[in-house]
Amino acid sequence: MFGARCLVRALRPCSSAPCPRHKPSARLSVRDALGAQNTKGERVKVQGWIRSVRSQKEVLFLHINDGSSLESLQVVADSSFDSRELAFGSSVEVQGQLVKSPSKKQDVELKAEKIEVVGNCDAKAFPFKYKERHPLEYLRQYPHLRCRTNALGSILRVRSEATNAIHSFFKDCGFVHIHTPIITSNDCEGAGELFQVEPSSKIKVPEKNFFSVPAFLTVSGQLHLEVMSGAFTQVFTFGPTFRAENSQSRRHLAEFYMVEAEISFVESLQDLMQVMEGLFKTATMTVLSNCPEDVELCHKFIAPGQKDRLEHMLKNNFLIISYTEAIEILKQASQNFTFTPEWGVDLHTEHEKYLVKHCGNIPVFVINYPLALKPFYMRDNEDGPQHTVAAVDLLVPGVGELFGGSLREERYHFLEPRLARSGLTEAYQWFEAQNWKFHSRFQESIFVPSNNKSS
Repeated sequence: MFGARCLVRALRPCSSAPCPRHKPSARLSVRDALGAQNTKGERVKVQGWIRSVRSQKEVLFLHINDGSSLESLQVVADSSFDSRELAFGSSVEVQGQLVKSPSKKQDVELKAEKIEVVGNCDAKAFPFKYKERHPLEYLRQYPHLRCRTNALGSILRVRSEATNAIHSFFKDCGFVHIHTPIITSNDCEGAGELFQVEPSSKIKVPEKNFFSVPAFLTVSGQLHLEVMSGAFTQVFTFGPTFRAENSQSRRHLAEFYMVEAEISFVESLQDLMQVMEGLFKTATMTVLSNCPEDVELCHKFIAPGQKDRLEHMLKNNFLIISYTEAIEILKQASQNFTFTPEWGVDLHTEHEKYLVKHCGNIPVFVINYPLALKPFYMRDNEDGPQHTVAAVDLLVPGVGELFGGSLREERYHFLEPRLARSGLTEAYQWFEAQNWKFHSRFQESIFVPSNNKSS
């Protein structure tokens, strides 16, 4: 770099006439081009895929989309550009002037000076047809192409925007993002069936194991976050988790992304509920604000009514009821439930949806669950014969439980008998003796209870 700069400085004085320099076309995404405020003939370059072609005697119209927005950019070119290669599905690079459009359907259009076909597409053989709405079952047959469709494109843009909103919310609130391990030796709190991890070579030589302890795909990063919360007051993780429950329903996925957070020095459930409500509203408002066209498409064709439901939730403060109040509401309901609501029995999805509907389709925090329904580490409320713990679930319309959380039990004289009842005393003593020893093949703490199953 130093030599090149010196060479340039040395050559400049030798030049008697200025060298003509052509200003390169600015590369724009379709989203940026459509939102451009200055349309005074700026030369730009847009790359994407042809969504439609319309050829007239003197003018050629193309609509180009690059996945950055639901709306496509109209390209206007001379009819001399027309060719068989400019077909639906072809990838192109268009250079020209971005000008104000005379049509009321769009604000700007690209007046083409150069069109280069980067990749051809046989429109007849292409599985998706212009102006034809294909069912999702059909799209699933083409995983390499389905993301080009409006429906899948909108869903992926919404998901991307929601992911960014989640990270931004936690960052703005002072949380530290932790990458918790995907391959782990622990089963966290026994959250479900596990996928065990072994190298493919084990099939040929089963007696040789890669890990010295059973290894699994993670079901939760909670244990690792709890360790980190001893050094950082606020931590979170947002990554893939895996459950091997062989249930064919949309609520049981083999792989899904989950947000988990741990906060130190929390004294009340109100602190947790504020974080939950803030996260929900921030992510929702960001998606509605930044993806209006995508949300509208989902509202019309994928999930009718969801947009209105989300806007209704944003306008209202979330409600708070106790588990005991929830059971009383369910017992007085005129609706017949598949599972009879009784105090001491966990709430099912049908119960959760009814509670939200009963409360005016506003998200509802249900707090103070029976101790017997929750893990041993949740804080005892010391509330007499009912015996509840400081746990909270956030129920939302159409889904049921969306968030769950609790205060941790910090009093050892409460934890000790619970560990004994759960058969975890020996595991806890072993773990203490190891002094948080790290296994050489894991970037994590190892839990090995007495029954030889990871915990």
